[in-house]
Amino acid sequence: MEAGTVFLSLVLILLTARVLGEAAAWLKVPPVMGEMLAGIILGPSLLGWVELNEVIQTLAEIGLILLLFEVGLDTDLSRLVKTGRKASAVALGGFVAPLVTGFALSYWLFDLSLLLSLFIGGTLTATSIGVTVRVLRDLKRHKSQEAQVVIAAAVFDDILGVVLLALLYEFSLYGGISLINAGKVLIFIAVFMLLAPIVAKVMADTIGRYNRRSKIAGLIPTTIVTLVMFFAWLAHMVGAPALLGGFAAGLALSRRFFLPFAAALVQSDGAFVRRIGASMRPIIQLFTPIFFVVVGLSLNLQAVDWTSPAVFWMSICFILLAMGSKLAGAFLIEETTHFRWAVGLSMMPRAEVGLIFAELGRLSGVFDNDIYAVMIITIAATTILPPFMLKWFYGRFGHHLTEKEL
Repeated sequence: MEAGTVFLSLVLILLTARVLGEAAAWLKVPPVMGEMLAGIILGPSLLGWVELNEVIQTLAEIGLILLLFEVGLDTDLSRLVKTGRKASAVALGGFVAPLVTGFALSYWLFDLSLLLSLFIGGTLTATSIGVTVRVLRDLKRHKSQEAQVVIAAAVFDDILGVVLLALLYEFSLYGGISLINAGKVLIFIAVFMLLAPIVAKVMADTIGRYNRRSKIAGLIPTTIVTLVMFFAWLAHMVGAPALLGGFAAGLALSRRFFLPFAAALVQSDGAFVRRIGASMRPIIQLFTPIFFVVVGLSLNLQAVDWTSPAVFWMSICFILLAMGSKLAGAFLIEETTHFRWAVGLSMMPRAEVGLIFAELGRLSGVFDNDIYAVMIITIAATTILPPFMLKWFYGRFGHHLTEKEL
């Protein structure tokens, strides 16, 4: 693709995202909805002015990684650990329920093949932590206790999703599954999540010491972006989602991160952490809208056969199942009803994670046009509707959750 085309695409993406994001905020709607709408308008669904390509997809992925870095930077690790049991229950319930029910509905009710039914169930397990975190931030709930549960559960959900995706891809290629390969992926991810924050913390303290001696402006944003990208690459190399690298780096830099066995090496510096946040915020605010626009660009609503009764009824069934199964996971924890509803609604968005499953199904020849259209409709509905539902829920019942603030 010519450089001029990329530049023009970025002009359209950034300008339209800003205008529609501002309009959404003015209408008291989460700005992320305006940014995703920008992608739908600019992409193949309507105008077709912007074509999704590797350059834009890479910039979008950087935006998602930086967004998760910011989430990690604002996260209190001790409180995140305290949510471990609840988050695990939410993640496992929200993963197993859509996988099993999606497979059962596809295989026995719609009489689809075994592999196709597994892919559909896998697609329904997805949770988009990027969309969820942005909506909670827009609603000023990103530091609440339910948000901590959602963040931990979504990270766990992403890990499970990667393993399932690897298994389904292997199944589609070879007609069988290697549990040894799946075990290796899990071990690599576990080791990464244990060691990466420690290494990142030591590296960040080294950056802090050199920052006091630097004669050139911009050392903090340059080195921190380098650190984040390095850990994103490292996560990718061990088979984990790249966004987990950004989250691990942010978590390690948090002033609430504590290493009891390395206290002599690593000292928390709250002022330095605040400087990191202030230096990185403009970069994060530049890249993250690109990610949400790309979510809209990825949805080709014109490819849907809206006149097909089968597509219509299958879409309705899968949308209801996708939403209900995520709520089921939230209702496994022992909490108030309002707390569980908040967690369940926050776990619903699919967005980029669901699209990865759907695209793999299409590229491997498992999904035909009609099934692919059904999955796109399901992903679109479960990406667009939950932010509005969360907005309404917190406006109506948010006062019941004030005592759960951290």
